[in-house]
Amino acid sequence: MTSSRFTFVAATALLAGLLFADEKLPPGGKWPPHSMDRPRPAVVAPQYNGEPVPAPAGAIILFDGKDLAKWAGEKKGADKTDAAKWKVENGYAQVMPGSGTLRTREPIKGDVHLHIEWATPAEVKGNGQGRGNSGVFIGGFPEVQVLDSWENDTYPDGQAAALYGHNPPLVNASRKPGEWQSFDIIVERARVENGKVTRKARITVRHNNVLVQDKVEFDNQDKEGGLSFQDHGNPMRFRNIWVKPLTAAGD
Repeated sequence: MTSSRFTFVAATALLAGLLFADEKLPPGGKWPPHSMDRPRPAVVAPQYNGEPVPAPAGAIILFDGKDLAKWAGEKKGADKTDAAKWKVENGYAQVMPGSGTLRTREPIKGDVHLHIEWATPAEVKGNGQGRGNSGVFIGGFPEVQVLDSWENDTYPDGQAAALYGHNPPLVNASRKPGEWQSFDIIVERARVENGKVTRKARITVRHNNVLVQDKVEFDNQDKEGGLSFQDHGNPMRFRNIWVKPLTAAGD
């Protein structure tokens, strides 16, 4: 190798080391949950325009913007019933802070494509986890984080579209505060044959039509699970929620 060639390679290696120094894992090879030292996912352009996405043939409509008949709330207040207490208006359901979790009355069974549209408050208040916070909970899997992650720093495994406390999103595809955003979540339950797991349960997430979680595996063997949205004290909005069962081939 010539001297000039060596200098070029060495300089390139040095530059790469500087650029990716923050990508190196800590001692032990694993980032602790909620580490603020963890590299931030790159910001990319969202590929969703904020318009409602029509439910495909075969989908089950969970919320059409009219009522919460398929949903229940926590037993709070004088009536002690599980009637859903979130506000429904203008085609969306809005968190009423302090009213508690909203959950489906029936479990989500098998492999499904779940579509959810949501919006954080247009008026920005707070920062980090205190800004536009909610979450999507699917039985057997970690929370899919809902958060205003537009120019809002927090720990990467807690930003929008993270599998909370487990996996940061591959990229940050957030839209601006107040704008409608979308989650398309593919839930695949574990395959078990003769008592042996032949394929682990896994979850895939697209945030604003951008892949952010790619077939992330978990050890649960549940065949169904509830779907719920978190009341974290912020007036979050949700609309156009549907779920489509998938075939064995994942179509």
